[in-house]
Amino acid sequence: MNWLQATHFFRPRLLDSLHGYNRMRFTQDVGAGLTVGVVALPLAMAFAIASGLKPEAGLFTAIIAGFLISALGGSRVQIGGPAGAFIVIVYGIVERYGLANLILATAMSGVLLFLMGLFRLGSLIRFIPVTVVIGFTNGIAVLIMLSQIKDLLGLKVAAMPADFFGILNTLWQNLHTVNLAALLLALASLSLVVGWLRMSRRLTDTRYRWASMVPGSIVALVFATLVTWLLSLPVETIGSKFGGIPASMPGFAWPEFSWDSARFLLMPTLTLALLGAIESLLCARIADGMIGDRHNPNQELMAQGVANFVTPFFGGMPATGTIARTVTNIKSGGTTPISGMVHALTLLGVVLLAAPLAAHIPLAALAAILMFVAWNMGEWREFWHLRQYRMPYRITLLAVFFLTVVFDLTVAVEVGLVAACLTFIYRISRLSRCEGVTPIEQPSLAGFEHQVQAWRLYGALFFGAVKLLESIEDKIHTPVLVLDLKNVIYIDSSGADALMILVETCRKKNVQLIVCGLTHQPLDIVQRSGLMAHLKEHLQPDLASSLARAMDMPTKPAR
Repeated sequence: MNWLQATHFFRPRLLDSLHGYNRMRFTQDVGAGLTVGVVALPLAMAFAIASGLKPEAGLFTAIIAGFLISALGGSRVQIGGPAGAFIVIVYGIVERYGLANLILATAMSGVLLFLMGLFRLGSLIRFIPVTVVIGFTNGIAVLIMLSQIKDLLGLKVAAMPADFFGILNTLWQNLHTVNLAALLLALASLSLVVGWLRMSRRLTDTRYRWASMVPGSIVALVFATLVTWLLSLPVETIGSKFGGIPASMPGFAWPEFSWDSARFLLMPTLTLALLGAIESLLCARIADGMIGDRHNPNQELMAQGVANFVTPFFGGMPATGTIARTVTNIKSGGTTPISGMVHALTLLGVVLLAAPLAAHIPLAALAAILMFVAWNMGEWREFWHLRQYRMPYRITLLAVFFLTVVFDLTVAVEVGLVAACLTFIYRISRLSRCEGVTPIEQPSLAGFEHQVQAWRLYGALFFGAVKLLESIEDKIHTPVLVLDLKNVIYIDSSGADALMILVETCRKKNVQLIVCGLTHQPLDIVQRSGLMAHLKEHLQPDLASSLARAMDMPTKPAR
């Protein structure tokens, strides 16, 4: 493979975005990058803390992975970094297998993501049903909110379990340790985030346009930090729990992992890769709709793979495309991947210059910000709209939601996909049907009903609908049988086998079988399965010619 062929398979969108790039676009990208960097600052730390990691893990991920995803990705405006969807998965991996194996699982998921992109599997993610996506998204949002109750109330809990019932039991047993100062600070922070958002939406005066560009999370974070510091509130802070944030970037570190536990990482690795692919490509599709563009899903997956392989060895966590930061980037005027790279550099500047200030940030404020993020992450209106859909849709969505919350995301997605597939098979089999052709439709049949029987099939002739041919076999009572497949759009191997059985049944009953209307995929499968050799002599282009041929055929009574 030469260099030109390689660039066809791996071509970052950044290369195409630089054509016609000018000072005005650069200014827009820098402004958008600075804004997104400010938005990402509290979220990166909050996601890491909620995942059971130190706050710098989120910052390092936003810097390293955010830069790589923008520089190598297939979208012009997508912003990468730590995401709320990973909180539950990462926390569970750390609790069960340890930090070293989280690094290994993240790196392995990066390899899988890169291979998915390399083998052009990006478009397959779109086949995951919306019921599964909504179910696990809402389930993750509930788990995120549940995991933040501890810091929101200021409970004195040494370590939170990873399972749903364990979390509920621990919260209930430690409810008497509520810290009133932490609770009031969290409620004030949450009110400030919500209020700032509503105020910025209502402001129409251009003089106050700056208010809409400053995220409410930053306003709440600054407010809570100042109040905590000035009043010396007895609440837990980043400094008291983690000792602050290092004012430098980490070096490469090879983890000390155990192969005994690493062999159990297959499912966590697959979960990280699948969730990362779904999140990033869904985010890219939303961005496409906002800017009128089309991303390259395979290039995006390869960029996500590189970022997730590199970042964990520098103190990071799993990363993916993030909807909130991507939307902020678009609304702030970002037009190329340069804005995402500036966002990463902005966070790098914060780490190098302002890391000591982060020690005073209260965890209660970060918990309030995550509560707000989780609420916006869920698509709660879908529960209300469930009554508009059929029962299989409701059951699939609710099952995935329930299993995500109570058991495990991997189990939920597996069950959801199986349920969605079974529902799809059932629906398609119900849409497939066969109808008898009457003399009213075909006047040439009049007076020949005792000699010719004609059936027209609709839909797909696959393993879930072969009963259609079986029902025709049971109703054969004439010397000639005409089968019109003009309206059959698909035949699988089971359908071809069922046709072969019908051919054999007709031969045993001395019935002449005529097949017509085979085109496209049904014709191709009939040729490749060897069925054509049995039908060739009695194959007609349409129903009219088939009936004309049937009336001229010498026949024997059907047995």
